[in-house]
Amino acid sequence: MNRNNIDKIAQTSQDRLLLAKLWDKIQAGIQRSIPAHTCFLSPRELEMARYLFGEPEGLFSFGGYPEAERKMLVYLPDYLEESWLMTQDSPCVCLRAGFYQGDSPSHRDFLGALMGVGIGRETVGDICVGEKNCDFFVTEEIAPYVLQNFTSAGRAHVHLERIPLESANIPEPEVKEIRDTLASLRLDSVVSAGFRIGRSLAAQYIGAGKVSVDGLPCEKSDKPVPQGAKISVRGLGKICLVTVGSRTKKDRISVIIHRYV
Repeated sequence: MNRNNIDKIAQTSQDRLLLAKLWDKIQAGIQRSIPAHTCFLSPRELEMARYLFGEPEGLFSFGGYPEAERKMLVYLPDYLEESWLMTQDSPCVCLRAGFYQGDSPSHRDFLGALMGVGIGRETVGDICVGEKNCDFFVTEEIAPYVLQNFTSAGRAHVHLERIPLESANIPEPEVKEIRDTLASLRLDSVVSAGFRIGRSLAAQYIGAGKVSVDGLPCEKSDKPVPQGAKISVRGLGKICLVTVGSRTKKDRISVIIHRYV
């Protein structure tokens, strides 16, 4: 770990400020041998943090459940096991908002309402909306304020309660499975297949800076895409290259892509 790498990793002044804050928080925990955690990070921010910190012992990314998109970095001294993150003392708290089923508030309704009561986006993790309730994750510091002040989302009145992390209802993501064959695993080819658009249009999205691979922006159309990579295209959505199979008789690569709907 080297603080001087911040300038090499940061792409903007905001990135530089964020990475400096992350460094200070984690280093404070390491030096004092106490638990320390950051705010919730987007996939891009988390990827930058991984470049900064590497993989030191005791540093974990945690968002309340394994597949969480937004996660915090947590440092645990050697006297705490990773399982501590799922206990009542965890820096990540799950709140359940119950509502009348007919109201059907959306993810956008919940996020907008949280921001509307003065809660910073960095203190909120994933928001998982179900049919009768919405389970969402916040930092332990902001949880009491949310419990007292969050009463509605969109037109729906909500009742909040804190629940154990293991009780959270995580809906299965809706995906459309796409099976195709590609000449290569170039980024423009994968984007073209995943969104059913022409390869030239895919290259335009990439060149315009609208494409991210595993959270990091990429403007190189010929970047090789590894199996398991998640690709976001602004205005189109998100896909995942789930499987890279064998080559066909025409020497093309069989792939399975999931498009999130």
